[in-house]
Amino acid sequence: MNENLIIILVGIGAAFAFGVAGFFFGIAHRRRVAEARIGSAEDEAKRILNSSIKSAEQRRKEVVLEAKDEIFRMRTESENELKERRNELSKRETRITQREESLDKKQEQLERDSQSIIDRRKNLDERAESIEQLKKEVEEIKQSEQAVLESVSNLTQSQAKEILLAQVDNDLDHEKAIRIKAYEQNLHDESELLAQDIISTAIARTAADHSSEVTVSVVSLPNDDMKGRIIGREGRNIRAIETITGVDLIIDDTPEAITVSCFDPIRREVARRSIEKLISDGRIHPARIEETVEKSRKEVDQTIRREGERVVLDLGIHGIHPDLVKILGRLHYRTSYGQNVLNHSFEVAVLSGIIAAELNLDVKMARRAGLLHDIGKALDHEIEGSHVQIGVDIAKRYKENTEIVHAIEAHHGDVDATTPLAYIIMAADAISAARPGARSENLENYIKRLEKLEEIANGFDGVDHSFAVQAGREIRILVSPDVVSDDRLAIVARDIVKRIEDELNYPGQIKVNVIRESRAIEYAK
Repeated sequence: MNENLIIILVGIGAAFAFGVAGFFFGIAHRRRVAEARIGSAEDEAKRILNSSIKSAEQRRKEVVLEAKDEIFRMRTESENELKERRNELSKRETRITQREESLDKKQEQLERDSQSIIDRRKNLDERAESIEQLKKEVEEIKQSEQAVLESVSNLTQSQAKEILLAQVDNDLDHEKAIRIKAYEQNLHDESELLAQDIISTAIARTAADHSSEVTVSVVSLPNDDMKGRIIGREGRNIRAIETITGVDLIIDDTPEAITVSCFDPIRREVARRSIEKLISDGRIHPARIEETVEKSRKEVDQTIRREGERVVLDLGIHGIHPDLVKILGRLHYRTSYGQNVLNHSFEVAVLSGIIAAELNLDVKMARRAGLLHDIGKALDHEIEGSHVQIGVDIAKRYKENTEIVHAIEAHHGDVDATTPLAYIIMAADAISAARPGARSENLENYIKRLEKLEEIANGFDGVDHSFAVQAGREIRILVSPDVVSDDRLAIVARDIVKRIEDELNYPGQIKVNVIRESRAIEYAK
C-alpha cells in the first residue's frame, strides 16, 4: 500500500517536473519565434518604407514635370491670346480712324449743303416777295377790270356767275346726252367678249327677298270623332306626336281637319304622313305613334334621296357629292312665296343653261350653278345665317368650283357679281321667280310696291305725274317741258332707273318710260 502510494507520488512529482520543464521550454521557444517574427517584420517595414520613399520621389518628379508643362502651355496660350487682342485692338483703331475720317468728310459735306440751303432759302424768300408783289398787282388789275366790266355790262359779279353757270349747265346737259347716246352706240359695236358681259349685265335683276313661307299642313279626318282619338286620354297621344316629331298640332273647330305647324318642312312632312297612317290604321297609342313616325321618317328620307337624284339626272349633271344630292332633295319640301324651291332650282338651272348657250359659255357649269344657287334653303331652319351664306359654306365644303361659289354668293346681290356666270344665275333666278303664278304675293305688299315706285319717280325735279302700270312692270312718267329739255330726258330716265334699282326690291325688270310733250293751244273766234 505504501509502495503504491510512493510510486504514485513519484509519478506525480515526475509529471510535475516534466510539466514545469515543458512550460519553461515552451516559453523559450515562443520567445525565439516571436523574436524571429519581429526581425522579419522590421525588415519588411524597412523595405516598404524605402519603396514608398522611392515612389514618392518619383511621383514628385512627375508632378514637377507636369506643372512645368502646364505653366508652359498656359504661358503660350496667354501670349497667343494677347497677340490676338492686340491685333483686334489694332483693327478697331484702324476702323475708328476710318470712321472719324468719314464723319469729318460728311460733316464738311453737311456744312456745304447747309450753306447751299441757306443760299436757296434766301433766293426763295426773294422770289416769294416778288411773287407776292405780282399777286398784289394782278389783284389790282382784276379789280379794275371787274369794275370796268360791271360798268359796261350793268351786271354784278354774282349775276354774271349765275348766267355763266346756267350756260355751263345747259352745255353740260347737251354734252352728257350726246355722250350717253355715243356710249350706247359704241356698246353695240364692241367685240363678242364685251357683248357677253353687256347682255348678261342688261338682263340681270335681283329678285325679291324671301320673307314668308308656308309653315302649316292640313290633315283631313274621316270624322270629328277622330280628333278625340288623336288627342287621347288626358292628351297623351297628341303629346307623344308633338314630342317625337317636333311639330305643333292645332286642333280647333275646323270640321274634319287638324293643322300641323312647324317651320321645318321635313319634320312637318314626317308628322303629316304619320298622322295619315295612324288614321288609316286606327290604332293610336304612344307605342304605335313612335313606330309609325320612324317608318314615315324613313319614307321621307327615301323621297328626299330620290328627288335629288331625279333632278340631277334630268339636268345631266355629273360628279355631285352624294350628300349634296341628298341636301338638294330636301328642297322638295321647301317653299318660298308658295313656290317649290326644288322646282325653282330646276327652272333656274334650265334657264341658266339656255342663256349660257346663247352667250357661248359653259352650259354644264351654268346648269350646275343654277341648281345649287338656293341649296342653303335646305338647311336654313337648322343653321344660323342667310340661305346665301349657308349655300356658300355648303358649296365650299363639297369642293365646288370657285365660280359656282361666287354665283351662289352673288345671286341676291350680297356681293358684287364679277363673272358672266354670276350674272346669268341672277337673271335666271329673277325670270323663274317672276314667271306668272310662280309666286304668291299678298295684296298689301303689292300695293306698297306700286306706291313706292310712283313715289320714287315723283321725287325728281320736273316730274308732273307718274303712273305704275302692268302690275308694276312699267312706270310712265310725264315731265314738264319747261324744266326738262330733250337733252336731259335720257339723264332723268337713267337717274330714275338707278334709284329704283337701289331702293326697291322687285321680281324681273321694270320699264321706265319718260314722256315729254309740248303743246300750243289757240282758239279761233
